[in-house]
Amino acid sequence: MIPRLDDVPGVLGEICRRRLDEVSRRPYGSVPDLGQTLPSFSRALALPGLSLIAEVKRKSPSQGDIAPLDAPAVARSYEQGGARAVSVLTEPHYFAGSDEDLRAVRRAVGLPLLRKDFTVHPSQVPEARALGASAVLLIVAALGGLTGDYLELARRHGLEALVEVHDERELDLALEAGAEIVGVNNRDLVSLRVNMDTAPHLGERARSKGFTGLLVAESGYSRPEELRPLAGRFDAVLVGTSLARSGDWQGAIEALMADSR
Repeated sequence: MIPRLDDVPGVLGEICRRRLDEVSRRPYGSVPDLGQTLPSFSRALALPGLSLIAEVKRKSPSQGDIAPLDAPAVARSYEQGGARAVSVLTEPHYFAGSDEDLRAVRRAVGLPLLRKDFTVHPSQVPEARALGASAVLLIVAALGGLTGDYLELARRHGLEALVEVHDERELDLALEAGAEIVGVNNRDLVSLRVNMDTAPHLGERARSKGFTGLLVAESGYSRPEELRPLAGRFDAVLVGTSLARSGDWQGAIEALMADSR
């Protein structure tokens, strides 16, 4: 169940290898599962109109420092602004996140939470559930042929999974693995370049192949007009940097989503 990360190039490979080294040092099951009932990620995304997954994001390899956010306070503003789910980064080095951020956000809001991390070890799946996440991120570029195994593991632990792809090969792997929520990332996680045509193209390909699950567009969205091409094609959009930098997180969501509900 450990992916072959030596074959993963660029920044993604660097992050994943460091994350695996850290996670492997922790005792399995070190985070106790409190057994709480968690809100459904998929139901939130399936609500009418375009659902927003708003991200608590302090920094990234592509953007550098973004904003010194207080995670629960920002999440509460996201909820008040109409976000239907919150993505919480827990990777500490490249994104300045933490497990405590996820715990604190879980206490602060009633929305479903996505644990946004680099899942490269089986222990991270039940850990996400124990920290209060409703869903875990599975990146096909990192997991490759193990994507289906991690999907099954997530289901066994009562978690949903956002299966992230950024090209046709990865999309086909995700569909073959049985993904029910597919996230299309406009950002190539190896080169860090953004191509806003990626989500529409791969979304159409997924539907043409008979995919009836939920589609999420990711990366590069900051203005209402950028969301219009997603209408009727995607169920949700994940937005991080532009919201985090705004300083008025509730107002930024209301302005961004004004035409999408």
